[in-house]
Amino acid sequence: MASRLENLYKTKLRLQLQKELGLKNIMEVPKVNKIVLNTGVKEAVSDSKAINTVKEVMSLISGQAVVATLAKKSIAGFKLKEKTPIGVKVTLRKQRMYDFLDKLINLALPRVKDFQGVKVSFDENGNYNLGIKDWMMFPEVDYDKIETSRGLNITIETTAKNEKHAYALLKSFNMPFQKGKE
Repeated sequence: MASRLENLYKTKLRLQLQKELGLKNIMEVPKVNKIVLNTGVKEAVSDSKAINTVKEVMSLISGQAVVATLAKKSIAGFKLKEKTPIGVKVTLRKQRMYDFLDKLINLALPRVKDFQGVKVSFDENGNYNLGIKDWMMFPEVDYDKIETSRGLNITIETTAKNEKHAYALLKSFNMPFQKGKE
């Protein structure tokens, strides 16, 4: 069963984007490839149990198992050894990707206090990076079980050829971009 956002894209938004962007072929219309969630856990260097708590919460937020990211080399000044877990990441594709995007746009971002919209910042390949200061905005996070609040990086990879196409794609999903910076 396809997600609500995926059905909307395939039935309505794709055709609208084709007309809006002036594309001849429906296959040229940009789409979302994958979404990567990533967070660092600096306490994992001294406390190995900290990474497990972050893994549990990230699994709840993303809806799938997460992977610990390992240090590539040792750094004595930070008491960091090679291959020590120092972060957590998860890559979402297909239905889970659309489910997460739907939850991010319609549930999580509106819960942020004094929310003014997200910044319009795409890279040259049409991908979007969003930094979240507090993961408590997601409805799955239980305030009582979490002792520290963490930030989260969300990367939305698209097939867009440029920033204009990527912006049009995310705007069609009702991504709340900041006013005046569009």
